[in-house]
Amino acid sequence: MDPGVSMYLFYSLMYGFFCLCFIAPPTEFVSAGLTIQNMFSSFLGSEEMTFVEYHIRKTTATAFIHSLLPLGYYLGLGLFAPELSLFALWELNMALQLLLSLCILPPLSLGLMVLYWHQDTWDRHPIATQLAELSNGGSWRAVASSINTEFRRIDKFASGAHGRRLYVTDSWILKTTTYYLYVAHQNDINLVLEEAEEHPLSYENPTAAQFLNISIRRVEPHLKDFQIRLNALEYSDLRGKLQAQVQNARHIVVRQSLSDQFLEAFSSTVSENPGFRPSPHLELEQCIGCMQKESDVKLQKNCREGNPPEAGEPAGGPPCVQCFCRPMWCLECMGKWFASRQDQQRPETWLSGKAPCPTCRSVFCMLDVVKILKEQ
Repeated sequence: MDPGVSMYLFYSLMYGFFCLCFIAPPTEFVSAGLTIQNMFSSFLGSEEMTFVEYHIRKTTATAFIHSLLPLGYYLGLGLFAPELSLFALWELNMALQLLLSLCILPPLSLGLMVLYWHQDTWDRHPIATQLAELSNGGSWRAVASSINTEFRRIDKFASGAHGRRLYVTDSWILKTTTYYLYVAHQNDINLVLEEAEEHPLSYENPTAAQFLNISIRRVEPHLKDFQIRLNALEYSDLRGKLQAQVQNARHIVVRQSLSDQFLEAFSSTVSENPGFRPSPHLELEQCIGCMQKESDVKLQKNCREGNPPEAGEPAGGPPCVQCFCRPMWCLECMGKWFASRQDQQRPETWLSGKAPCPTCRSVFCMLDVVKILKEQ
């Protein structure tokens, strides 16, 4: 191969690799701050405070900067290979004139499009027009204000890699992409579990992983449906934030996380323990762990300390003692507390483990957790 051709090919491959990393930045680029979000942070503003406006500016800046990449190739080639005289525009042959035209056309077109979008303070931006459709004849800024307010709350669900994130708030499902922001109101969608992808390795850790593809089907016919993708281990957290059920017509088996598997076993064990019937004068309050459910479990010593343990009873460790705390926890929060006090490197020992009461520190085991029986 001609040395000159090899040099141009080398430059083209290196520039193409840089463009690929810039458009879809790997972890190393993100850590080094080589992203549009980081380099133009002063222009973009705060995502946490003004989520919608941030993504209007971010998608606009991203599209325009990416349109400059072909022109960057031409300018870089002119510096890398000065013998081509790419900057002597009057001396260019037909092929180089065509190359220059193709490199100038994208930023010129995007520049005119950005000017159009920016008219009336972004009223014509695709994201703004989408929110206008969701406003039922109102202003897109009212919808944006509602989204911004809910996004600031710390209890939102968040998942996904850099640049392609999924957020679920109390009322909204938000999916960010490189050039667009998908927005759907939870009351106006149907969720369908389409498929599950099995991977022997995940990019997060060297273990098998399952990824779920869920379609967001809108009630409004003029708005496009979209799809979200997440790790199966996050599925239960997602469902806890959704108002509608995810339809699983294909009966796809979703892998549970280790904590979900333990909570299922914990609930099964507690359901077999003898119940506790409280005094009629005892008022059950909200669980102090989640403040969402009513307290429904109590610690009451049932295991036999001092005698050889029967089947299912824990052995070893400090002895269980009677707890005199009033019911203040729900079953799920008590299970999460119990799991958090176990050896995280040995999950096979969790079911036979012990934990201190989250309130008074009295030691208990799973046999000491009883469900509260309500009056019929």
